[in-house]
Amino acid sequence: MYIPKYFKVTSMDEIEKFIQKHSFGTLVTTKQGRPIATHIPLYLEKDVDEVNYYLTGHMAYGNPQWRTFEESEEVLVMYQGPHAYISSSWYNHENVPTWDYQAVHIYGKAEILSKEELIEALSKMLYKYEGHREKPVLWHKLSPELLEAELKGITGFKIKVQEVQAAYKLSQNHDEEDQKNVISKLYEENDPNARQLADTMIKSWKHAD
Repeated sequence: MYIPKYFKVTSMDEIEKFIQKHSFGTLVTTKQGRPIATHIPLYLEKDVDEVNYYLTGHMAYGNPQWRTFEESEEVLVMYQGPHAYISSSWYNHENVPTWDYQAVHIYGKAEILSKEELIEALSKMLYKYEGHREKPVLWHKLSPELLEAELKGITGFKIKVQEVQAAYKLSQNHDEEDQKNVISKLYEENDPNARQLADTMIKSWKHAD
């Protein structure tokens, strides 16, 4: 991913928070030279030694993409945060319009999980999305019959993270007056993404301070 210096993010703590919040990613591999993709939630965690990062996930057994893992030296996972069109009429000088966004690309090597590893991965993912609910649907609460049937229909995998690229394009290359005006105009847009982007820009200011 091309990342100008203004927008490059290198803090893994910040990137980890971003992925935890925007965990629905796009997994890209190649099959006979042609890119293929699957849109799925992925769970990010460190290994027991707190050294390496891994992404775990699963897809339908009938999805042919998991069969490309062995032939793919690298896979790509893309995450996207809020994004919105930025009108150049919002600047205090003549310029062209653009698009502000947040994106993270993860490169790594994928391998298939054993049944036991898959159960552990599914348990963690369920807890992440269900643990805070009033009546959480957790792994141990589901019937063995249902779980066994579902396990037969999916393939689990993990990706060892080898390279991380992150870009937060949040108008950092403009002066403070322009940035404040961009935020104000984004809040006026009839678009949830635009308002979320404005919230993100404000938070990034506070973090920088």
